[in-house]
Amino acid sequence: MTTVELTRFHVAPDQVRRLLAARPAMLADFRADRAGFLGARLVRLPGDDWLDIVHWRTAEDFAESRAKGANLPGIKAFFEAIDHVVSAEEGTIEDEEQS
Repeated sequence: MTTVELTRFHVAPDQVRRLLAARPAMLADFRADRAGFLGARLVRLPGDDWLDIVHWRTAEDFAESRAKGANLPGIKAFFEAIDHVVSAEEGTIEDEEQS
């Protein structure tokens, strides 16, 4: 089953452009360096909060990614635009479409 990382975070209004500018490089670094990374969606919520929905092949892949932290420049730049994390959760997709 696919593991989903749900991270809600706060971005100061003056950092939104920086966050969005850093996103492509962060995703490229994840694709290059994070085993099991399947993709991500960034959702802007009301106010100054955002939700990052990241799909991982397995819970182990997600755990390995967390252990690496901001180890590459694109990931670091994205993380630096975040004021603070509001919440972080992990779950599994239970209704995956079958092809």
